[in-house]
Amino acid sequence: MLRPALLLALLTASPAWAVEERHAPWSAKWIADAEAPPKAAGVFHFRRIFSLRAAPAHFIVHVSADNRYRLFVNGTSVSVGPARSDLMHWHYETIDLAPWLKPGRNLIAAEVWNWGEYAPYFQISHRTAFLLHGASTTEAAIDTGPGWKAYWDKAYSFDPVTGPDAGGFYAASPQETVDANRYPWGWERPDYDDARWQPAQQLGNASPRGSSSYGNAPDWQLVPRTIPQPEETPVRFAALRRAEVVKADARFLKGEGDFVIPAHSRAALLLDQGHLTMGYPVIETNGGKGTTVELTYAESLFDAHGNKGNRDVVAEKTIRGLHDHLILDGGMRRFQPLWLRTWRYLQLDVQTGAEPLRLHDVHGTYTAYPFEQHAAFASDQGWIAGVWDIDWRVFRLSAFESFWDTPYYEQLQYVGDGRIEALLSLYQTGDDRLMRNAIEQFDQSRTPEGLTAMAYPSHAPGYIPPFSLWWVAMLHDYWMLRDDPAFVRSFLPGMRSVLAWYEQHVDASNMLGPMPWWNFLDWNRSFDRGTAPGSEDGHSAALTLQYSYVLRQAAEIEQALGEPGLAAHDRALSERLNMATRAQAWSAAKGLFADTPGGTQYSQHTNTLAVLAGAVPDADRQPLMRRVLADPSLLQATYYFRFYVDEAIEQAGLADLYLDRLGLWQGMIRDGLTTTPENPEPTRSDSHAWSAHPNYHLLTTVLGIRPGAPGFRSVTIAPALGALRRASGHMPHPAGTIEVRLERIDGDGVKAVVVLPAGVSGRFVWKGASYPLAPGVNHIQA
Repeated sequence: MLRPALLLALLTASPAWAVEERHAPWSAKWIADAEAPPKAAGVFHFRRIFSLRAAPAHFIVHVSADNRYRLFVNGTSVSVGPARSDLMHWHYETIDLAPWLKPGRNLIAAEVWNWGEYAPYFQISHRTAFLLHGASTTEAAIDTGPGWKAYWDKAYSFDPVTGPDAGGFYAASPQETVDANRYPWGWERPDYDDARWQPAQQLGNASPRGSSSYGNAPDWQLVPRTIPQPEETPVRFAALRRAEVVKADARFLKGEGDFVIPAHSRAALLLDQGHLTMGYPVIETNGGKGTTVELTYAESLFDAHGNKGNRDVVAEKTIRGLHDHLILDGGMRRFQPLWLRTWRYLQLDVQTGAEPLRLHDVHGTYTAYPFEQHAAFASDQGWIAGVWDIDWRVFRLSAFESFWDTPYYEQLQYVGDGRIEALLSLYQTGDDRLMRNAIEQFDQSRTPEGLTAMAYPSHAPGYIPPFSLWWVAMLHDYWMLRDDPAFVRSFLPGMRSVLAWYEQHVDASNMLGPMPWWNFLDWNRSFDRGTAPGSEDGHSAALTLQYSYVLRQAAEIEQALGEPGLAAHDRALSERLNMATRAQAWSAAKGLFADTPGGTQYSQHTNTLAVLAGAVPDADRQPLMRRVLADPSLLQATYYFRFYVDEAIEQAGLADLYLDRLGLWQGMIRDGLTTTPENPEPTRSDSHAWSAHPNYHLLTTVLGIRPGAPGFRSVTIAPALGALRRASGHMPHPAGTIEVRLERIDGDGVKAVVVLPAGVSGRFVWKGASYPLAPGVNHIQA
């Protein structure tokens, strides 16, 4: 089991945005199986036996592969990777192998796979290959090249996920079949006999990025991994919910006894994790030669009409989803898929042959980016704790080697999802590494014209121009929450190119004209493909105002980083867009912005963006947002875009209404959801962290904790308790922890205790009055 917190020394190198040093090509060579076609789907094993006179204090190597690898030292899994990226920024992991080495004979072994034509969208690839490079002359003795052996493991095959099992657009990994009769059991252990294995094929020398003497970049341009290894933790199923045909003994779910399935029998076992999770299901068996096992993974079960209903209910429901298949050889075996799976429910459909099968153990190994919770929220309303829990769980499931939209269907890092997830990461964990990784990767995805990809890394290019604007907003978020101007400055060319692309599309009306690509705004079902009204014909008020909003954020960055001329340009353009949109789309009769000039359609989206963009005079913001919340005829924001509605509520001075808007999240819990879904019912995905933003707003709106200056150098605490009598919580800050305790007194008053880290000051705001805050403990009665 991988235990990064205890054993794995992942040596974090300088960040990818830093000035790159010139490196010579490495002595290690990329290696492959000599018989396999370079791009063929398949699983490959590599081994290298070597001897040590004594156990080393350190033994540092750099490891990578295409597509993926799992590295073993003397039979123990010690690393997985490489962290997803593209060919111009191909990651390698740096690992100290010393904890697993011993005097005498040692084995380094790697399991490498290439999904080939079945590759998930996130997987970029050149060809199948493996690399291990020693960091010094001592470790270089085991560089990949001479002495390494290879084996093409034909026990594996892949199949696409299609039809009803896919549930619509499916972009994640394929299904796996493993034939235990063909598997080289024990290949990762030193005592395995590899005499029949062939020498590995040697490809070219490994090339750190930019190391070619003649500027060539024909394959993987290597850069160091800048994020930690994923967590891997054993977990147990909560219950056996259903057993068909045979009577099951559930002790095998606890590893406390074998469940025997007789020969020539069929069994269907429905296991319930109790909540949505992701990881690797682990199945331990004995006997049962000729048995087939089908594993089906699902977020929820479906009734006869295809509806999910309450997620806790299994009666009169069936399972559908991704499948894996096992063919057993009768030995004592342990099975685990190559790639992680997502499930609440896992069904085992077993058909035995001439021998009975002993099912010894079934459990999971949870895996995710190793975020740790360093924030909390408590109040006199107990239901809020349930919302906090499902938001935290879905956030964990939406982060691995990048943020991703859904752990089941796509596993892609989209900008729109990523901005919200990045804010959650900083407010709840204080760990900014995955946010920095996202900012970098979206910058690397930009086209020559300036747009970022809608999702990256991905081998299938796609563009949502509004997401490029949210990338700029993400950069602004980082600038406000981290005192790291050098990092932000390195992305100014990319930020400017996005804004310049948009400026080219401003027409004579001083609004955005017809917009190319997919101009996704929200999944309101009245929007064609989720696109903003007017985006294709031109003069979309929502898109114009979003551009204006982000121009204002960019101007703040430019001004602070020494470019007042560019800041003035961005502010002037924002004002011009605002004036034009107000002149052409404002309806005095309705007191609202129409979605298009002279149009009759109105939405929460356009009016929310008008507030955020500064297109509404200060005195009019509150009445406008009250109409936005009260008028059911407006096209309503779904879970994703409610993040922006809630930001506008706070800016309009209506933050005390925020908690009243969480009824939908209470409904999720009543429906048995253990994570936040993509959309209101009927929803394809039960797990989208873009719907987990209440945890952000509980900290920023209810407790009122926001940066008072760029870099979080000061703090503003402006709580909005709504109907709460008491609320408290804390969150991480780069200098320590911010703690807030609030209690209502005398009707509209408040007694507050605010604890700020050393060196951090700020102000406390209540009902328009401001009180200074100093480092340490502050007592306020207002």
